[in-house]
Amino acid sequence: MATATILATPGHGVVPCKPNTTGNYCFYKASSAKTRGSLRVIMKRRCMSSASRGTMDVVTREEEEEEWMGYLAPERLEVLAQLEPWAEAHVLPLLKPAEEAWQPSDLLPDTAALGADGFHAACLELRERAAGVPDPYLVCLVGNMVTEEALPTYQSMLNRFEAVRDLTGADGTAWARWIRGWSAEENRHGDVLSRYLYLSGRVDMRQVERTVHNLIGSGMALHAARSPYHGFIYAAFQERATAISHGNTARHVGAHGEAALARVCGAIMADEKRHEAAYTRIVGKLFEVDPDAAVRAFAYMMRRRITMPAALMTDGRDDDLFAHYAAAAQQTGVYTAADYRRIVEHLIRQWRVEELAAGLSSEGRRARDYVCRLPQKIRRMEVKAHDRAAEAQKKPTPIPLSWIFDRPVSVMLP
Repeated sequence: MATATILATPGHGVVPCKPNTTGNYCFYKASSAKTRGSLRVIMKRRCMSSASRGTMDVVTREEEEEEWMGYLAPERLEVLAQLEPWAEAHVLPLLKPAEEAWQPSDLLPDTAALGADGFHAACLELRERAAGVPDPYLVCLVGNMVTEEALPTYQSMLNRFEAVRDLTGADGTAWARWIRGWSAEENRHGDVLSRYLYLSGRVDMRQVERTVHNLIGSGMALHAARSPYHGFIYAAFQERATAISHGNTARHVGAHGEAALARVCGAIMADEKRHEAAYTRIVGKLFEVDPDAAVRAFAYMMRRRITMPAALMTDGRDDDLFAHYAAAAQQTGVYTAADYRRIVEHLIRQWRVEELAAGLSSEGRRARDYVCRLPQKIRRMEVKAHDRAAEAQKKPTPIPLSWIFDRPVSVMLP
C-alpha cells in the first residue's frame, strides 16, 4: 500500500508534533531500517511550550502498552465472542469463493490458453504497453506489489488478535474462517502484480524480490498488537488506503495507455473495497455495542498514527527506501497526505463518532473530541508544510532506485 509524506507516514525519521490530550509531543524514530527493526524506547518530548522546552521524558514499551492491555480483559473479549453469529451473517458473505473470484491467469497472458506463439505475442504486446508507464508510477507499482507480497506478516498479525484468532489453523469459527478467506483473496494481489512486473521487463526483479524477502523478515510494528478493537481499526484504515492507492494507480497507468495494468489494479482495488467494508462493518458493530471502548481505541490508534505495513522495507542498499517510495506516491498522486486525512474523515462519518454521547466515560468523551478535531489539525499541518516548501523553494531530489536498475526518480523529500 502506498503512502506519502511525513504527514501520512511515520517512517520518515522524525515525525512532526502530534497533539494529544495533555499537550503537544513528538515521536522520534530512526529512519534506519535496522534501527526501526529493533526494540526501542519511544522518546516523548513536549514542545511549543517555553516552560517545558528542552525536557525529555522516556516512555517505555510497557508504559505505552498499559492503556490497550485493558482490552484483553475477559469481559471485553467476551464482546467479540458474542459477535461471532453476527460475523457469520454480516462479514463472511463479503468473501468470494474461489470458483467466482478472479485469478491472476485471468488477467495476464496464459501459456496454456494461448499456446506458445500466442503467449509470446501477448508478452511482446504487454512489454510495449508497459514501456509507456513513467518511472515514478512504476516505483509506486513495485512498492504496492512489495507490500502485498508481505501477506504472511499480515495473516500473522490477525492471528494475534485475542478472541478472534485461528487457534489451530483450521478452526471453524466465523472469525477464523474470515482470516483464512481474507488471506486467500489477498494472496492473489501480490501474485498478479509480481507476474506483471516480471513479464514487463521494466524492473530488476532480483532487487524487487530481495525487498520482499527483507520486508517479510523484518515484519511490521502494530500498536496494541493483540487487541481486536485496535487491530480491526487498523485494518479498516489500511484497506481503504490500499483501495485508494490501487485505484489511483489504475487511473494513472490507464491514462498512459496501459489498459491491461489498469484492469489488474482495478481488480485488486475491488477486492480491497470489499475487505474495507468488512473491517469497517466490524468496527461499526463495536461502536454500537461498546462505544466507549471503541472510541478510545480509535483515538489511541490515531494519536500514534497508522504505521504503514511496509514501513520496514529495504532492498539491502537503501535504508530510506520506504521514504523514497512514499515520496514518489505523494508526488504522483497515487497516495497522498490528503488521502490520509480524508480516510480519517470518512471513518469518523462511517462510525458516527460525532454523534456519540450515551454510554461514554469522561475518557471516552475526550477521545471522541480528539478524533473529531483531528482532520482539521491535519489539514492545518498540510497547509503549513506546503507553505514551508514554497518559502524554501524546494527542488526535487533525484533518487536512484534499485527496483528500476538505479534509474533516478525526482521526488520532493521532507
